[in-house]
Amino acid sequence: MTSVWSRLMVILSLAGATTGAAAQDAPEYRMEVGGGVGLLSYQGDFNGSVLKNQQGAVALTARYKLNPRMAWNAALTYSKLKGDAKDSGTWYPAEQPPLAWTFSNPLMDLSVRYEYNFWAFGTGREYYGARRVAPFLTLGLGLTYADAKPGAFALNVPMGAGVKVKVAERLNLTAEWVMHFTGSDKLDGVSDPYGIKSSGLFKNTDCYSALTVALTYDIWEKCKTCNNDR
Repeated sequence: MTSVWSRLMVILSLAGATTGAAAQDAPEYRMEVGGGVGLLSYQGDFNGSVLKNQQGAVALTARYKLNPRMAWNAALTYSKLKGDAKDSGTWYPAEQPPLAWTFSNPLMDLSVRYEYNFWAFGTGREYYGARRVAPFLTLGLGLTYADAKPGAFALNVPMGAGVKVKVAERLNLTAEWVMHFTGSDKLDGVSDPYGIKSSGLFKNTDCYSALTVALTYDIWEKCKTCNNDR
């Protein structure tokens, strides 16, 4: 009986060693590049709901992987900010914009965000224990330009969450929702319609949120001798 048990342990050990060797043969990649589409929604003086006046958005993205759980993501997004004072249900001082005020301002957003995966992301062959589905949190810094009258530039702080799915050996699908808090109240073309001065990122400033689905492709294979995240 002892002999049979010993042989079984040897077989299991050899199987584990073979699996580990196969995992070490699978390549790891430093970067992902790709693009996505989604919906962008304005939140400001003329709209307080993320579900109103949603506009289509397109994005280009590049992700640099620090390790299987952390990455930097740079994204360039184009969309529009759209709103209508009639939808706000708010009274404005008489000297401020009339209730007929509407806008649809093209918007560009360039942001760099840090991403933290709840667990290691991958096929499980390039990094032991990695999973094909991984939720994540993200936080960063960005620059916003809105083609209002006049045009408005603003710093923004994007923060949000999402999920990554490894759909093929080098193909990744990401779905995320990110809120962009800006330091400007001029993205809608009107400043301080309530007569209250804006300040910082949260006091009476314009914001927007983006729900995006992106497809990326792994590039830039790591040198196994120099870089090993296992």
